Amino acid sequence: MPGPREVPTYAVRPIGFVHSPFTEKSQAPRQGVVAGSARATIEILAEYEHALADLEGFNRIWVLFWFDRVHSTSVFGKVLPPRSDRKRGVFATRSPHRPNPIGMSAVVLERVEGLTLHVRDVDMLDGTPVLDLKPYLAYADVFPDANAGWLDKRDPVANWVVTFTPAAETELAFIAERASSDAESSPAPLDLRRRIENALALGPEPHPYRRIKRNLHSGELIVAVKDWRVRFAVSTDRSIEVQDLSSGYRRREIEQGRLPVHALHREFISRFGPRPL
Repeated sequence: MPGPREVPTYAVRPIGFVHSPFTEKSQAPRQGVVAGSARATIEILAEYEHALADLEGFNRIWVLFWFDRVHSTSVFGKVLPPRSDRKRGVFATRSPHRPNPIGMSAVVLERVEGLTLHVRDVDMLDGTPVLDLKPYLAYADVFPDANAGWLDKRDPVANWVVTFTPAAETELAFIAERASSDAESSPAPLDLRRRIENALALGPEPHPYRRIKRNLHSGELIVAVKDWRVRFAVSTDRSIEVQDLSSGYRRREIEQGRLPVHALHREFISRFGPRPL
């Protein structure tokens, strides 16, 4: 075994790239199974055309990819996962902040059209480099009795009930209507609602990874969901009530911004008023 100074380095080369609806890290789900059947395509480089033969017969495939948007300058031995209240060793988590930022997802393969793979249940950002593809084999890849380490005592199924006040429902409907006419301005309406539910279903405690904070002045609990800020309250029966939404942009950004997303936020404030958090 080589010593610390003798460890070789290895170069990897993408075999293709992902085209997905997620353009920012805050948009992407943390696991493909909670992606809400999000669809994407994987464009394979022409030189690997023959390597795709016989792949279409598989219902699911493993996609190995590179976390190209991770910009850590150093490798941390421990990270804070969303389901934990303390830091864990990075090798006991699926954090992208790893010595080698390699990710893997078991996606649904819907069909193959030439060099294009149509896939579903994706959690990868648009433009993600794909390193390899492997068929998902139930007889080899499924171990229902396997222990889940520090997660074994935590039910992986969300156990907090998330409800919405009439005010929040009205605001979500408004965003839905405006966003449907301009897909670049915001996630799809049901997607935004689902993201709020997914963020809060693991619990209301302030958590940096899940972007939950407590306002230092008012004491209110706020969760950041993409470019929106969501105020919520906690009941004693393990339920969470979403009270209302507000823009996550600064006033100057909204007033001077020229992107479709800024127009949406201007309309939102015009309709519901500014709500500083």
